[in-house]
Amino acid sequence: MILSHLPADHWPSPAKLNLFLHITGQRADGYHQLQTLFQFLDYGDVLHFQLREDGRIQRRQPLPGVSIEHDLCVRAACLLQQETKAVQGVDITLDKHLPMGGGLGGGSSNAATTLVALNHLWGCGLNRDELMALGLRLGADVPVFINGVAAWAEGIGEQLTPAEPPQPWFLVIKPPVEVSTAKIFGALELTRNCPPITICDFVSGGAGNVCEPVVTQRYPEVGQALAWLGTFSTARLTGTGSCIFAPFEDREQAEQVFASRPEAYQGFIARALNRSPLIGKRPPVSSAAAN
Repeated sequence: MILSHLPADHWPSPAKLNLFLHITGQRADGYHQLQTLFQFLDYGDVLHFQLREDGRIQRRQPLPGVSIEHDLCVRAACLLQQETKAVQGVDITLDKHLPMGGGLGGGSSNAATTLVALNHLWGCGLNRDELMALGLRLGADVPVFINGVAAWAEGIGEQLTPAEPPQPWFLVIKPPVEVSTAKIFGALELTRNCPPITICDFVSGGAGNVCEPVVTQRYPEVGQALAWLGTFSTARLTGTGSCIFAPFEDREQAEQVFASRPEAYQGFIARALNRSPLIGKRPPVSSAAAN
């Protein structure tokens, strides 16, 4: 769903793209040290929150195959409630548009939007840094969605430097397969010793996605989709996939390519954003991350 100009009671949960992804090492706790460039899309899920006075946190229309214990919206709400001693509860409704297992950050984005929305609706008063610290406990990608600006990311993805990459139209294609992030990051053949690069290196074309060779080897459908989309523009894998993307100068070009896609491919067209639509839904807060 296009997220621009949503009604006041709709909370945007945008997709992200990893414009590149390098792994520079692995920590003793198993987390990977990485470098990546996050950018948002004007497309994603939408969340609705109805406050409760009994303190209960509930999901309406739970996602098939996702237990309450693993539901990131519920986990985010429970974490915020526990940390702030909030007495209100909430019914959460998620309009799901982002494909699961696609590398677009849907679950992390849902968690971030839940934290930002309920911090406002419950009157918790946490600033952006505090929310980002809570979000990191839910997943390495959650802080970038809370911060809300395109960012060069390092560490496990939590060390963020604001960035201003070009904002083209992107065509995003979802091949008919779901990729297991855990399996890709656990693959023995995954490159884990990339030398650190700079933003200038990225701009000059000296960056890629180290997960791409592993994913295309294990999931041939992704390789086939990359080859097809690559005939029209530079096609890349986002995160561990399975979604791939390619930039276009205008929406019309992207629409023409999308119309010619193989029948098995799902997808969408969206404008790149360096500021998340979630920023416009929250009151201003002072924090170092906002600078």
